[in-house]
Amino acid sequence: MTDSARSTSDAVAAPGAGDFAARAHRISKVYGSGDARVIALDGVTVGIPRGRFTAVMGPSGSGKSTLMHCMAGLDAVSEGEVFIGDTELTRLRDKQLTRLRRDKIGFIFQAFNLVPTLTALENITLPMDIAGRRPDPAWLDRVIDTVGLRPRLKHRPSELSGGQQQRVACARALASRPEIIFADEPTGNLDSRSGAEVLSFLRDSVREMGQTIVMVTHDPSAAAYSDQVLFLTDGQIVDTMQQPTAERVLERMKGFELPGVGAR
Repeated sequence: MTDSARSTSDAVAAPGAGDFAARAHRISKVYGSGDARVIALDGVTVGIPRGRFTAVMGPSGSGKSTLMHCMAGLDAVSEGEVFIGDTELTRLRDKQLTRLRRDKIGFIFQAFNLVPTLTALENITLPMDIAGRRPDPAWLDRVIDTVGLRPRLKHRPSELSGGQQQRVACARALASRPEIIFADEPTGNLDSRSGAEVLSFLRDSVREMGQTIVMVTHDPSAAAYSDQVLFLTDGQIVDTMQQPTAERVLERMKGFELPGVGAR
């Protein structure tokens, strides 16, 4: 069996197989109808292992962001099943889904989405405050120290650098100890140094704190911080790579740039 085949078999699995934080079983997502019909996901089955950092890559229009949104319960699938842990999202009502996203899923977006009138600490604890839950003091201290924000906790977003604001967003995602964190281009608005700091933190949160992270990115250097990369083309997972390097990822991505490959 080739390295690529072994990688694919490790990452792609039917629900119930292995220890996965999130799973999708034959999910499809279709937008529009008739001549405007677009198949964003086409029968994807994938499992996201617990305690690992998974990157999702593909050319524009490949379905990578749609996959993340469907697995995170931000968008409904047209067909198939999505699980967070043992809970099937596709069977939940709106209020149940909202509660699950609040309690079991963390989100990090390209836009920091911080409340400008709140301090860094208040932004970190905001989701738990809204839910009426008190943070675990020991865990919160560990998160704050891991992101290196203790001297800046009383500062508002306008008093923080871009990298510091994204670290606040990362800490907010981690503070409630979610089942899984989904990150959509988390370094897209950052310079290379700040981006490297955020990516190092995400990697450390997996290795040292047991977090599970799924990150959508277009950057081979960012993907190199992950434990594995899933490659999408035309709404399907076409390959995986374990222990990626920027050079290997870039070389693989070149294959998607051939005429007729990944085009939509």
